[in-house]
Amino acid sequence: MSDTLTIGTIGDGFMQPQFFESALQKRLGDRPVRYKSMMMDWPLRLKSTKFDPTLPVAEFLGRPEDYFEFIADLDILVTHLTPITAESLKHAPALKIIAVSRGGPVNIEMEAARARGITVVNTPGRNASAVAEFTIASILAETRNLVRGHVSVASGEFGRQFYHYDHAGPELCELTIGIIGYGDIGSRVARLLQPFNTRILVSDPFKELTDEDRRMGIEKVPFDDLLRQSDVVTLHPRVTPQTKGMIGRAQIEMMRPGSYIINTTRGQVLDYTALYDALASGHLRGAALDTFDPEPPPADWPLLKLPNVTLSPHIAGATRYSAHKAAGMIAEDIGLILAGQPPLYPAK
Repeated sequence: MSDTLTIGTIGDGFMQPQFFESALQKRLGDRPVRYKSMMMDWPLRLKSTKFDPTLPVAEFLGRPEDYFEFIADLDILVTHLTPITAESLKHAPALKIIAVSRGGPVNIEMEAARARGITVVNTPGRNASAVAEFTIASILAETRNLVRGHVSVASGEFGRQFYHYDHAGPELCELTIGIIGYGDIGSRVARLLQPFNTRILVSDPFKELTDEDRRMGIEKVPFDDLLRQSDVVTLHPRVTPQTKGMIGRAQIEMMRPGSYIINTTRGQVLDYTALYDALASGHLRGAALDTFDPEPPPADWPLLKLPNVTLSPHIAGATRYSAHKAAGMIAEDIGLILAGQPPLYPAK
């Protein structure tokens, strides 16, 4: 790297370039830096590509060649959704650091970056608190008829059916809530639920309960037992070959009649056709869904027309705090790397 670093930030309507630059200026102090930025009109107009079999990356915006000119003179790239492939790196001979403001660097061809000796960092847990809070809100919205009540009042109906015993929802204190996936998000969901005196079950083959978890009354149980015992099942696993479709027809049939599913992770973990059948038949009382497969879901999808679902457009992680937190995490890691120290959040 030259004495003056060239740092390029590629942002969008959520992770805005000025957030990155402000955090970097604060962390790097008087170090000579030349900043350049690019702003993409996502999420309002442009759509991200979830998967493309022709590219070794996922969940990205645009095509790799759209960014070749921008990255050509960079020492450091800070981005949210830019696809960076081996071909991209041929156009960026000086690039030494890539920072991605996401929980995983799925839009970076990691093997190619490693082969070039490029350090890649990301921001795990940047929106864990946001998603956990949204999960609690989703549970309450679905079980307590918040959205259905809003629609009733807004339409001028002021429907009193939601005060009828047959339609009234449960309180959290009487529920058993099963958390599938006990990482950054799932563990926060458990802690937010604990003051409500909810019985909390956890299933995660890669996580063990801590002494604090046990003092809080959290129980780790086998996956099938969690499904059979829970009134609400909330999904928080990472998407891997093992977790794709992990909640299918057989698993839904195991669940208690009248129970609920909450999905604020990725849509690929849940069989939405089986979910529709269970909701339409009454086996499940309701569902709150922030993510879908496919996404966005077709406008005429029957699932969207059911009266016992609460829907949101993949916004669980969208808070202003999480955007600034991600920028701060990136700035700290870049500062550490430039000082010859290991980063806190190396991409894996």
